[in-house]
Amino acid sequence: MTRYRIRHLPVTRQNSTLIGIVSDRDIRSAMPSKYFHDQRTGEIETGRNTGILVQEIMTKNLVSVSLSSTIQDALLLIEKTRVGAFPVVDENFKIVGIVSDRDLLNAFINVLGVKEPGVLLGIVVDENIEEMERIIHALIAENITFGSILVYRDWSPGKRAVFPYLLTKNVVNLKQKLRDMGYDIIDPVE
Repeated sequence: MTRYRIRHLPVTRQNSTLIGIVSDRDIRSAMPSKYFHDQRTGEIETGRNTGILVQEIMTKNLVSVSLSSTIQDALLLIEKTRVGAFPVVDENFKIVGIVSDRDLLNAFINVLGVKEPGVLLGIVVDENIEEMERIIHALIAENITFGSILVYRDWSPGKRAVFPYLLTKNVVNLKQKLRDMGYDIIDPVE
């Protein structure tokens, strides 16, 4: 696990049917200590075999996702179950992969476009779809592209907060244009 920098391993029958999953946390919890004291020699050893079997420490009652599950499905399942990874199984419950919280984080980073240099802008708008169109037109007029737009629907009664991730650092003119259009600009990290 350490060599391949993974935190979860599937446990399967010989036919690849999934029967459990073991995590690095399961292994750490099962180990009495990193160091072992040899009673015969009085020496301290590391990495000694404890005789603990994987089947004794693996998680057996698994929550899994299917090949047709979406990123959003897996994210909501992680939130609901507080589990850091799920096996991905086919229709015969044979494992085809594992999706972890790190995988989902990387997927959302890619979807949101936030690996690119840029700035997150916060704009408070009235709660109607035309406001999004006006903001997009303002971005186009300023020749600014964006990686993504997030919308917080319950900002305040009748208002939403729109957070475009802009692929530029020069937003002074855009901010002024949006203020002139009647929008409140907010700091997204407050």
